[in-house]
Amino acid sequence: MVAPYGGNPEAGNLSTIVNRSDATLTFLRNLPIYRSGISPISRGLEIGMAHGYFLVGPFAVLNPVRETEAANVVGLMSAIALLAILTVAMSSYGTVTFSKNESQGSAVAAATVPAIPIALQSRDGWSQFVGGFLIGGVGGAIFAYLLLDRLSAVLMLMQNGL
Repeated sequence: MVAPYGGNPEAGNLSTIVNRSDATLTFLRNLPIYRSGISPISRGLEIGMAHGYFLVGPFAVLNPVRETEAANVVGLMSAIALLAILTVAMSSYGTVTFSKNESQGSAVAAATVPAIPIALQSRDGWSQFVGGFLIGGVGGAIFAYLLLDRLSAVLMLMQNGL
């Protein structure tokens, strides 16, 4: 059931039923980071929107002022701050990884992970991806905040129909 990938125990990857199944690989290939035919900025927007949207809720519910009217605003600001920190970290990663002076050596990847598109493997492509991530993340966070802030109106619309 569980064996070293390719029979090589030094590979650092175990081949299991989950990571070598066709369903898992199909799911991974359809994620925005691996999907073919998408520009780097579109990938960043899609990934950023998902992260921004889902970060506001936990910050709004679990912050120190959660029982006040400012809880949703604090959740929004906390999510935007985390997205800014993530953007700086991703930008730093791209600057170090895709430097113009060094040639890219191709690492041997296991067949359990789809290949990263070529468009993201350059400094310019990564920069577009990170910019899209920040814009999409802030937009997703603002959308989630608006839904939380107008929750009673959203619930009324859902009960009575559009």
